[in-house]
Amino acid sequence: MTALTRLQAALFAPFDKDDWLLPTVARIVFLAVFFFYFNNSFGTKISNFEIPLLSIKVPLALTPDASSAFVQMFPKAFEAAGYDETAMPPIYWVLAVIGTWAEFLLPVFLILGLFTRLSAIGMIGFVLVQTFTDVVGHSIALGSLFNNLPELIDTRMLWIFLLLVLAIKGAGPFSIDRIFAPRTHS
Repeated sequence: MTALTRLQAALFAPFDKDDWLLPTVARIVFLAVFFFYFNNSFGTKISNFEIPLLSIKVPLALTPDASSAFVQMFPKAFEAAGYDETAMPPIYWVLAVIGTWAEFLLPVFLILGLFTRLSAIGMIGFVLVQTFTDVVGHSIALGSLFNNLPELIDTRMLWIFLLLVLAIKGAGPFSIDRIFAPRTHS
């Protein structure tokens, strides 16, 4: 048993000393698994629209398409408003813009390694709000843990775990954060 323990220690010693592998792999996994998911979701919400209460026309790239955003983000409130964008209170417009742009910018920041820890914490909040919306607004079953079934809660916990790795470890050496990190002099 001691020989096996020594072999394991020798094989994995390089990973214990260097702190680059885990955050780098976490960012690559995020890119491969989640980036395009969030980017596609962002794309379903972007279009020209006018904020009727303020009579402001906002260009294509700055604001979400109200109908798409409201159906996805506030399904019950939008249904209660008779699917009339103009009947939605202004706070919903503000939240739609913030949520839509968070869905685009936070993943981009994570991939670039820019404000990685804050972006990962923001994405954790985003995933929690998204899960709440799925369960309360879209009536998707949350499921339960430890039941041998892949359910919404299981999936979202894996997402959050990956984001926690980035929040705790940072982006690693191949990042914009590292370029601008304060230098320590010893």
